[in-house]
Amino acid sequence: MATTTPNFGWPVPTSTDLVKDGATAIEALGDGIDTSMVDLKGGTTGQILAKATSADMDFAWITNDVGDITAVTAGTGITGGGTSGAVTVSFDQANFGGGQFAAGKNKIINGDFANWQRGTTLTYTSSGLNYLPDRFFSWSIGTINITVSQQTFTPGTAPVAGYEGQYFMRNAVTSISGQSIQAVGQRIEDVRTLAGQTATFSFWAKADASRTYTTRLIQNFGSGGSAEVITSGGSHSVTTSWQRFSVTVAIPSVSGKTIGTSSYLQPLLDGPSNTANTLDTWGWQLEAGSFATPFQTATGTVQGELAACQRYYFRFTGQSFAPYAIGNATTGTGGRVLVKYPVTMRTVPTSVDYASLTLTDDVNAPITATAVTIATNQGGTDTAGLAFTVASGLTQYRPYTLNNNSTTAGYLGLSAEL
Repeated sequence: MATTTPNFGWPVPTSTDLVKDGATAIEALGDGIDTSMVDLKGGTTGQILAKATSADMDFAWITNDVGDITAVTAGTGITGGGTSGAVTVSFDQANFGGGQFAAGKNKIINGDFANWQRGTTLTYTSSGLNYLPDRFFSWSIGTINITVSQQTFTPGTAPVAGYEGQYFMRNAVTSISGQSIQAVGQRIEDVRTLAGQTATFSFWAKADASRTYTTRLIQNFGSGGSAEVITSGGSHSVTTSWQRFSVTVAIPSVSGKTIGTSSYLQPLLDGPSNTANTLDTWGWQLEAGSFATPFQTATGTVQGELAACQRYYFRFTGQSFAPYAIGNATTGTGGRVLVKYPVTMRTVPTSVDYASLTLTDDVNAPITATAVTIATNQGGTDTAGLAFTVASGLTQYRPYTLNNNSTTAGYLGLSAEL
């Protein structure tokens, strides 16, 4: 008597079947196999066999699905690829993501506003360029009243998750009229920086109300150089909440230009014309490439960022009687001291700023310094001779130190800004 196969239930003869019954069973077996395998028949070149439903032996011939991988092509920063067989790809970590992990990616120094050597607040009412956070300036032309100040993030509220910024800059324009410029920015040394490249400028910002700010980049060819070139960036709708903004520009080539001394590339964020406004900003970055990569500082270290700032400006501060330099009196009212800079400066400093300084010989009472300047022909990029004057009381040829005058508010600073 015929039985069936365990998986598909096809009828098959057994050893006890009569001959005629066995033939019938074999015929049924053939019909069962034919019925079960019918879906395997047909198809055309290039098609593949796929399950039609979850039912047993239910297949269909189909053209390759759209999502099937037919080739792997290597893109920017990736090598390898292929169209068949085992395909291997690898990436160049130094350039991955536009070089986001490379040292020096960000051309803006102090982009996280960590360094404020000059102080933490400045109010000015005259047109011009005014520095406060290191390397950054507030620049205005017109009748103005502007306060630039250091603001502190509440821990955990910095605009980038995983990057705990400490400070941001506030540029508060309380009044302005007759304005042709009202901006914040930075001068990046050497106009050759990113010249002829696609670059992306990015920053975080919020304002006291929804306002439109604009960006531009200026190539200044320095003293004796070609006329400056201005490249427009874009308009940015800044609201009362932190947002990251970015603009990608093609920075013109310097081919055919004359590059003079102290040239620079200057990204600017312009405020609304003749409108009082308060801008908070943080996380400035200018980098090569067509998109903004994750923010990082120019050097990637706390000490490195301060040293990079000190190339352009440094300020000595200290305890009540902290000594900054040593020298000697040349007359009863003046003399010179030698000061050693913490880093090599960009060029010979062009100005000195100071407060509450005295000259002392460690025996007599300190004598208040009335003026401190760079001595004629004694300026350098590593050290400088500073000339000092007092009202009276010095002893000619006696050694003196230049100190704070019994206050931690005293300081001595030198500038080699662009």
